[in-house]
Amino acid sequence: METVEHIQALDEEGRLLAAAAREAGTDAEVPTCPGWRVRDLLRHTGTVHRWATAFVAEGHTSPRREAGEPDLDGAPLLVWFEEGHRHLVDTLRGAPADIDCWSFLPAPSPLAFWARRQAHETAVHRADAESARGGGPGAPATDFAVDGIDELLLAFHARPKSRVRTEKPCVLRVRATDANTVWTVRLSSEPPVTERAATSDVADASADADCEISGPAPQLYLSLWNRLPFPTVTGDPSLAALWRENSGI
Repeated sequence: METVEHIQALDEEGRLLAAAAREAGTDAEVPTCPGWRVRDLLRHTGTVHRWATAFVAEGHTSPRREAGEPDLDGAPLLVWFEEGHRHLVDTLRGAPADIDCWSFLPAPSPLAFWARRQAHETAVHRADAESARGGGPGAPATDFAVDGIDELLLAFHARPKSRVRTEKPCVLRVRATDANTVWTVRLSSEPPVTERAATSDVADASADADCEISGPAPQLYLSLWNRLPFPTVTGDPSLAALWRENSGI
């Protein structure tokens, strides 16, 4: 996906998040984030939006801590969230392509990083808001879901911080049944090493996976972020459980 597409997705996902939060009410429980209510979700996501905006708008080239969350609730909290989301979208749209600022995952540019990261940050929390509203989270588009799985497996869990590790080397496969895409995640005592390929390139190699998680990309996306159950698990279920227990970011 291109940066302009990520910014458009961020715009849409933030609007959907706000609409679901308003419908649910800020006191509603968030089933996908045990212990949270919608007010916690809005405060967290709105704070992250402002944190991200500052890097792009002010050109900070080193890490900065997030500001404290606001002591707001109800309608004023929703307005605060919407204002921060709008400012983030406008900042990204107006930023020069060669902006120099801090980022923390591989990307073609800092602007590309922040647009992609905030699009997926907001999409996952949009799903949380929709779960609080009732009826379960809505699914993202397939291409957006594939992009998000890429970010999660090829970037987030390639970092030394990843806790998805095994004493004995093994292979976890993630197969998007609607997108001709497979991710092969090699697990060991070191950070996971992931390769992406077309399904046709590994169709005959399923036997080398100790566990495979498969299903439509939108469901895989939310399940790998621990928002939905895994669609289908074959092979050693303990590896799917390992992901569920240790993959939190």
